[in-house]
Amino acid sequence: MEHFDDFLTAARAQADAQRLLLVFVDIDEVADGDANEGGFLTPKMCVDKTPDEITSFTELVVEATKTGQDWSLIFAASLAGTGAQAPSSTDANKPLDAMIAGINTGMIQQYLVFDKQGGILSLTANG
Repeated sequence: MEHFDDFLTAARAQADAQRLLLVFVDIDEVADGDANEGGFLTPKMCVDKTPDEITSFTELVVEATKTGQDWSLIFAASLAGTGAQAPSSTDANKPLDAMIAGINTGMIQQYLVFDKQGGILSLTANG
């Protein structure tokens, strides 16, 4: 998997319907830190959607831009339903809250992370 669109394709191919959990974050750099290293992740907004509600990464970025919120990265996860029935937005509330809490505490290893071009990244938390 190299791009967000690959994530969409994989989610659509699952036997059980999926709901995608997306948290848009900004990076607040530390005062004396290297621009490419360090900083704090600040969740700015989150959304849950079925894979069919997202046409492409480009369309998702257009939608996110309309909110007026600055963001640098997207943290993504998927919540499986049962058969053709995807989880509801209500079902996604607690997992989204848990994602935000995890990002705030540096527990990020279980999430996919994408940059503004949709490329997948590998991040590590420094404690």
